[in-house]
Amino acid sequence: MDKKAPKRKNKPAQPENDKTAKLESFVADSTGEFLTTNHGVRINDDQNSLKAGERGATLLEDFILREKITHFDHERIPERVVHARGSAAHGVFKVYEDMSKLTRAAFLCDPGAETPVFVRFSTVAGSRGSTDLARDVRGFAVKFYTQEGNFDLVGNNMPVFFIQDTVKFPDLVHAVKPEPDNEMPQAASAHDTFWDFISQMPESSHMIMWLMSDRAIPRSYRMMEGFGVHTFRFVNANGEASFVKFHWKPLLGVHSVAWDEAQNISGKDPDFHRRDLWDAIEAGAFPEWELGVQIVPEADEFKFEFDLLDPTKLIPEELVPVQRIGKMTLNRNPDNFFAETEQVAFHVGHVVPGIDFTNDPLLQGRLFSYTDTQLIRLGGPNFHEIPINRPVIPVHNNQRDGHMRQTINRGKTSYGPNGIAANDPRQVPAAQGGFVSHNEAIDARKIRARSRSFFDHFSQARLFLNSQSNAEKNHIIDAFSFELGKVKAIPVRERMLAVLIQIDKDLAGAVAQALGLKIPKIPLADLNNSLPADGKRKDYASVNPKGSLVKSIALSMATTIKDTVKSRKIAILAADGVNEQTLSKVKDFLVAQGAVVHIIAPRLGEIISAGGKNIVVDESLLTAASVLYDAVYVPGGTNSVNALSGEANAIHFLNEAFKHCKAIAADKQALQVLESTYFAKKLPAEYANGTALREGILITEDIKALTKTFVEMIALHRFWDREIQRKIPA
Repeated sequence: MDKKAPKRKNKPAQPENDKTAKLESFVADSTGEFLTTNHGVRINDDQNSLKAGERGATLLEDFILREKITHFDHERIPERVVHARGSAAHGVFKVYEDMSKLTRAAFLCDPGAETPVFVRFSTVAGSRGSTDLARDVRGFAVKFYTQEGNFDLVGNNMPVFFIQDTVKFPDLVHAVKPEPDNEMPQAASAHDTFWDFISQMPESSHMIMWLMSDRAIPRSYRMMEGFGVHTFRFVNANGEASFVKFHWKPLLGVHSVAWDEAQNISGKDPDFHRRDLWDAIEAGAFPEWELGVQIVPEADEFKFEFDLLDPTKLIPEELVPVQRIGKMTLNRNPDNFFAETEQVAFHVGHVVPGIDFTNDPLLQGRLFSYTDTQLIRLGGPNFHEIPINRPVIPVHNNQRDGHMRQTINRGKTSYGPNGIAANDPRQVPAAQGGFVSHNEAIDARKIRARSRSFFDHFSQARLFLNSQSNAEKNHIIDAFSFELGKVKAIPVRERMLAVLIQIDKDLAGAVAQALGLKIPKIPLADLNNSLPADGKRKDYASVNPKGSLVKSIALSMATTIKDTVKSRKIAILAADGVNEQTLSKVKDFLVAQGAVVHIIAPRLGEIISAGGKNIVVDESLLTAASVLYDAVYVPGGTNSVNALSGEANAIHFLNEAFKHCKAIAADKQALQVLESTYFAKKLPAEYANGTALREGILITEDIKALTKTFVEMIALHRFWDREIQRKIPA
């Protein structure tokens, strides 16, 4: 029974203070071990309960049965109200250069230090059992295990939020969740209650543009940006503060899937994003992001056309460039989903010296909400003692006991000040790393109100729309048309159209036409039904300035990185009789560029090449689908070409790949296969001459030229120009 546990693939070397090392004492690998109870008693028979005779009643004294069943009954904890469906990974963060001029946060001041991190990605609205590909915001939460304690950067893949004040958060979540009378629809915002709420909350206009854009259906967690959403503060050792916005910039670029494709993926593989992250890390294709910051000196707090404390606003990068200050690499998958991914507890209030809060009213409310949530979800006040939540440094305080306490505190005192124990544990001076809140001057009346600087609800929504490419704009129109088309209440549709016309008349007009409605004339001051009915509506009514910035390049995914095919999934369609030389050359070149290549054939097992070589098949046409791949290649070989030309699933695979604007390449000998597709009729006659057209189709007998050009085509991600003029059934 002295077997060794299998080694983890691609497990990187870890520094002494790494979180992985800290977790090792809690890791239980049962390979080669005897079965025991939770208290260490070895179990002789785990197949039968203790009974009074072979056919008699089960006995209450069966402590093994009672422990096993009791634990099973309590294995599931309440899922998160939002962000229930998640995926996570371990990694490291390193800062590029000393940032001590801005902050005294030690992990941002030592380029030689490597900080362990644990990152959890998630959808927001759906339950744990929902699909990864819902149109939704994605959570992007990072726990830094620093030498000064844990810092949690709890953000999303969108830089703004739906509401300006936490008091509206329960209303937002209630509205977007399945409707309470029938618990439908799951993980979807396309229903009456959500749009009824949004149409009466003009402050949501900016965020709803992001939600209706391609940002809401990312290609991968590895290919989406992250944002801290709120404005925080950096504070240096001299007590000097500046405002800061946090960004995560993926080194693979920012990419999405098509909406129709997302719906198909949900049926083919609802774990698409989770599997993608796991597989990439297991294969050693470690995802990387650069941490960026936008720094605003305190003296410039009021110089913008928007309020820095308004969470429905972003700072355009043209006004304040993003400084990339460090890199995060995710290099290890969790050992246990429940113990790590499910039990990890993020908290926007977990900050370290040198990082502090602002008076953002959404941020302020979250400081309370997160603790309250973890208390009920993780069973009590000791959730910080769960291994994944423990800091990498010792914890000393007078907070004792409570449900599931794990620390055994020694000593007579549990209070301070005390004389019996020399006043230990003692307070820490700021100079020695003690946290000191920023000394912000406050002189105000206690009031329930909102600053007038928060009431421009449309200018940044308009900026976002204007910044999109034509394809992205069309997708936004389609998204609004689909979502509002699912709304049964006509007044809600009409009211939402009245909101959209405040953003852009062409957008509103296109959506109105799709819905078969006219845009109602609702005064700007009457759009928000939540305003107080005290005769002072004008003091609370929305304003709609044009804004001096017309476009922002950073807001469009069309300008993202398009120079790599690393970890992209490429399908090669083949059958018996395939030309092994061309298949191997293309596959080997793609793999050398970091792509993942799958051979897809009419059946699983092996196919035999024209030269008689056995080629292992990764997927069959029955188990594979084009929506799970980024591009497709068809090699030559007379028998293979003939077989694929008559294979309906192969033709459907190509038609669907074309419909979703993906790169398609083929050996000229495989022209017959492409001519069997529907889209061949849509292409110019010269497409067979070996030229890569804007449609993203390449056919040539020059394999060297094909491989080089094909890689360039895949890196472009999509050929969106295809969509409008060349829509096809698939």
